[in-house]
Amino acid sequence: MDKNKGRLIKISEKALKELIYETFVEKQADFLDVEPTEVSDYFEFDIENGEFIFCAIKSEDEEGNFLSLPREIDLKKVMKNIPDTTDSVFSANRYKEYTMDELIEISSQQNKHHE
Repeated sequence: MDKNKGRLIKISEKALKELIYETFVEKQADFLDVEPTEVSDYFEFDIENGEFIFCAIKSEDEEGNFLSLPREIDLKKVMKNIPDTTDSVFSANRYKEYTMDELIEISSQQNKHHE
């Protein structure tokens, strides 16, 4: 590269969201200690508050039936009702595990984290 030039990338919110999501999908084995072929991923953004939530669940049960995030779980509400799980995705304790029942309960609560 020429010493008198700089290369820039400027991206919009859409491209920023894409970068964040794709990075989490690509790095989920590192970030969440999961086998990517054995999980399904769900995510939400809150651009106003500068937050992102990424959730991996087991993709199949023992009989090979596909699993999905229960409809009672609203990740936007979960994001508003729990504190950050980490200061850095590169730290050792970056994620927290919740049961589906806990996530349903958190989804039903009024927004408490940002109040």
